[in-house]
Amino acid sequence: MPKTFSDSERAYIRERLMEEGKACLSLYGIRRTTVDELVKRVKIPKGTFYLFYESKDLLFFEIFCTLHDEMQEKLLAELAVLEGDMDADTLTNLFFSLYKSLDDSFLLNLITSGELELLFRKLPPEAVKQHAEMDDFRVEELVSLVPNLKAQDIRVFSAAMRGIFISLLHKREVGEEVFDEALRVMLRGVVLQMFEGESS
Repeated sequence: MPKTFSDSERAYIRERLMEEGKACLSLYGIRRTTVDELVKRVKIPKGTFYLFYESKDLLFFEIFCTLHDEMQEKLLAELAVLEGDMDADTLTNLFFSLYKSLDDSFLLNLITSGELELLFRKLPPEAVKQHAEMDDFRVEELVSLVPNLKAQDIRVFSAAMRGIFISLLHKREVGEEVFDEALRVMLRGVVLQMFEGESS
């Protein structure tokens, strides 16, 4: 019979699995991280792991979603503080800092190595679909904070921001020595067009 845990024990074990999962992703990536490595680090029996997650893939997906949401929440909070004082320079700088934080995280390595795509292919389709729908909503929410942006343009600008994100995966082809400047130019171009909507 499986051991039962109190709510605080469950919360602690889940938190530790998330912490060690992040550490392993940073050190080893998805494929080279095993459930054995995770349970050794958390100091729990292997069977206990499966009381929390059906597979390591579901743990990694939860870590990815949590980090993704934290980045978006941070940006939303920074935008909310600005309220009516938002201009093209400020928004460009905020978006640039968000993209750079992604660039400096282990998430980008997982994406460029193809491991994240492999992870998503192993997940239940409904989990991936739900995440994609939520991501579309959050990006649109971010873009919609630009004053007087027309509702019909929000999806287009949201797609443009995703397109710029994809450029992070092709830094070598773009040119690593000029990539940051090119990233800022691309972001500023999109942001200026967002603000042009105010006067039209």
